[in-house]
Amino acid sequence: MNFHIADSFTAALARLTGQEQRQAKTAAFDLQLNPAQPGLQMHRLTNSRDANFWSVRVNQDIRIIIHKTEASFMLAYVDHHDKAYAWAERRRIEAHPRTGAIQIVEVHELVQEARSLFDYADAQPAPQPVAVPEPAIFTGLTGDELLDVGVPQDWIADVVGWTETQFFERAEHLPAEAAEALLEYASTGQLPTPQSATVDPFAHPDTLRRVQTITSEEELRLALDFPWDKWSVFLHPSQRDVVNRDFTGPARVTGTAGTGKTIVALHRAARAVRDDPQARVLLTSFSRPLANALRAKLAILLADDQPKLNRVSIASFEDAASELHQLATGRRPMLASVEVQQAAVERAIAELGYTELPPRFAFSEWRHVVDAWNLTDLDSYANVPRIGRKNRLGAKQREKLWPVMEATRKALAARGLLTSSQLHAAVEASCRAGNEKPFTHVIVDEAQDLGVAELRMMGALTSGPNALFFAGDLGQRIFQLPFSWAALGVDVRGRSSSLRINYRTSRQIREAADRLLPAKVQDVDGIEDDRTGAQSVFEGPSPTIDECADAASEIDTIAALLRTALDDGIETGEVGIFVRSGEYLPRARAAVAAAGLEARQLTEQVEEASGRVSIGTMHLAKGLEFKLVIVMACDDEALPLQSRVDEATDEDELKTIFETERHLFYVACTRARDHLHVSGVNPISDFVADLALT
Repeated sequence: MNFHIADSFTAALARLTGQEQRQAKTAAFDLQLNPAQPGLQMHRLTNSRDANFWSVRVNQDIRIIIHKTEASFMLAYVDHHDKAYAWAERRRIEAHPRTGAIQIVEVHELVQEARSLFDYADAQPAPQPVAVPEPAIFTGLTGDELLDVGVPQDWIADVVGWTETQFFERAEHLPAEAAEALLEYASTGQLPTPQSATVDPFAHPDTLRRVQTITSEEELRLALDFPWDKWSVFLHPSQRDVVNRDFTGPARVTGTAGTGKTIVALHRAARAVRDDPQARVLLTSFSRPLANALRAKLAILLADDQPKLNRVSIASFEDAASELHQLATGRRPMLASVEVQQAAVERAIAELGYTELPPRFAFSEWRHVVDAWNLTDLDSYANVPRIGRKNRLGAKQREKLWPVMEATRKALAARGLLTSSQLHAAVEASCRAGNEKPFTHVIVDEAQDLGVAELRMMGALTSGPNALFFAGDLGQRIFQLPFSWAALGVDVRGRSSSLRINYRTSRQIREAADRLLPAKVQDVDGIEDDRTGAQSVFEGPSPTIDECADAASEIDTIAALLRTALDDGIETGEVGIFVRSGEYLPRARAAVAAAGLEARQLTEQVEEASGRVSIGTMHLAKGLEFKLVIVMACDDEALPLQSRVDEATDEDELKTIFETERHLFYVACTRARDHLHVSGVNPISDFVADLALT
């Protein structure tokens, strides 16, 4: 008999108390070892429409609902006695008659009855104004077309008559694939191509998004202990397709925040070491905190096999380069900070007597052009692409400016210092000169923040089919100016996939955050990211915004919000507060203290919230998720950060600064799963008005 676990079980398990979870897990392990064990007190449910539902006693009050046939045994749900029975009485589990996928279906008749009772209870005796009736949006679809995309047979007549409002109210009662298909039809006027049927219903891609076959005790332990996003076990078919696809060259997956790009990257890494016993994988991202988060999550995916995990190196771009440089040279590189580089540029200007040259412009030219592209001579400086730089600089201007650039490079070298760009370039050169590549696979998360030298290095670290894989979102680029990947030998055209299903963020929060960015973004190579097709799988309250009179008022407002959130059942560890820069962290800390709570400041280390509210700058928000996110101190001069605006040396650079500041705000807002609150002191940032636009 095959043993399965449904995502409805893991979601319900997470809502129990710690003690209840431990007892339920013990019972689940006992069920896997011996489903017929008499001590489990199993009996069939007589009031359910599905004759295969059984109840298993965990303790005096907790019950596990299982679905048992001759061929399969599924953990379907767990809850307190009455709630568990009510869940089973309203559902059936079956293979869809057209698609063949295993579905957990709410019985339409019972949902209708519950809705009627609810409507009656909420009815108001006072006469209501007559509203203009909304048109039904699915009348153009036939019953066969609805069956093709997974709509249960008993729901078809109801679905055909739904208005847009009714769809958003009731879609949660449908299987996910049916709701997603209808949402796509409502957005585009076209239904997606249905998934092909499989011989084994439990192998169908739509089944695998909600039901996992468990073959060992360790697999069950993994599924029960680590339901982070549930994506470590349950993959959406679009994600699974990208994970399992073979590519002849570099490939990339894109998608808006919350669509599972990181999950795909993690599964690609796990697949590489599972498929090839000789595979050596580099899994990397732009910052150390993100790399640490990747390490923790991959450890979950590969918890059943430590030797495989040992063949994956996980590090930030810079840390990976430093380690490879040390292996090649025997010396640990000494990196020049931004401040040291700026001082070197200013010193070169003074020593050359270029008193008329603005130091700010010269340093910007060094950082964004000369050092970014690792230019070592005047000819290469004369021909470098200047995307994102308004001032094109004539030949004579570049010729006059070059001695400053050269003097800066020599001054740093004389002190034994490398810039980050020079470090990556040195590793690239070493790898291209060697006969053996250090890795068989390189998988890059947050790839939109790769710089020129970093991308070149990634291309030199490995070669061959499936060797290079990138995951990223142009809408979240916060560090790098745009440039052509194809011109640097990393051409993902024709091998670029897009994810559209958002599991992390409610529709209301996603739609609000998406207003901060263009609907469509195109990279330098012509690959377009289209945000208009994004779909969220759940609903929630709209984001809230407060424009406060002063900082003290904002602190009081946020403190009250925190107390209300805790009263509503949100745990302190499920709250994140973000500000634009470190100077505004005291305001966040004061709000947490005023609520009588304890704060933990986010750092480069991975640590549990442990009953504390997380606070940090927007740069540290990437890769995180909270039920409630508060973005504080969105004052006019904080967002965009005035010090960055003052650094702009031309119009294009100013435009880029505003663009990346928007991206930072977008990143912070999209860390929210259920609730988003934005606040600032009057005058509030113009970005907030864009977020609130309806």
